Amino acid sequence: MAFLGKKTYLSSSITQIENKFMKIVNTPIEGVVEIYPSVFEDNRGYFFESFRKDQLEKNGIPTNWVQENQSFSKAGTVRGLHFQRKPFAQAKLVRVIQGKVLDIGVDLRKDSKTFGKVFSKILDTKDHNMLLLPEGFAHGFSVLEDAVFSYKCSEYYNKECEGGILWNDPELNIDWMVSSPILSEKDMQWPTLEAFRKLSKGGL
Repeated sequence: MAFLGKKTYLSSSITQIENKFMKIVNTPIEGVVEIYPSVFEDNRGYFFESFRKDQLEKNGIPTNWVQENQSFSKAGTVRGLHFQRKPFAQAKLVRVIQGKVLDIGVDLRKDSKTFGKVFSKILDTKDHNMLLLPEGFAHGFSVLEDAVFSYKCSEYYNKECEGGILWNDPELNIDWMVSSPILSEKDMQWPTLEAFRKLSKGGL
């Protein structure tokens, strides 16, 4: 099950595409996609393809990644909610290399039917699952176990275009699943969704 904003729980599966390389699951929010790679295990350990351009493009998933970032975060950390404005708007393909996180996407697309809705998914090294967030989303995650987090971006980081939404905005009502969150000073200063909506004249 996946959390889709304001205590509404929906099955994440609208359509599923599965082949020998990966399973691709569309979600209730247009453009947000879950990816489960096929993992091959034996007495030595395991192997999987964490990125395969042809299979992603075949299913309409962008692969024009220009930057990849990696972070280590202690359990209890909350990062986000971050986005970039045009012309440096970013799609992101996110996963964990170690540990477990609750990954969060908030739809900020101005004309989207799901504007302001929240999608959340646990990413871990049991499923090795990934989440694709298209341009126009705020992104964040909470760290349920010490985690190494990696994400590909479709545009370069640009300080002038960065923005954010307050992580604990009551309107979003996100359960981050951590009791004493560790945050940066910067992430505690972002505007609420309502303030962002007014400042941006309706969204991204």
